[in-house]
Amino acid sequence: MPKMKTHSGAKKRLRVTGTNKVRRGKAGKAHKMTGKNKRRLRRLRKNDMIKKTDQDKMLCLLGMGG
Repeated sequence: MPKMKTHSGAKKRLRVTGTNKVRRGKAGKAHKMTGKNKRRLRRLRKNDMIKKTDQDKMLCLLGMGG
């Protein structure tokens, strides 16, 4: 059986932490920043974690799950 390939879209958007949690960036920071207030933009800078229910699916896309 051939090796599983890593999902190329997932590897660009997701990172795995040391404790095997999946980290993602927040949506809404690509363009049109002038219409968003400063507090909202500060919050968008931070990373977020994937929900527990989606964790196994994302690890599988990254080639780390079974």
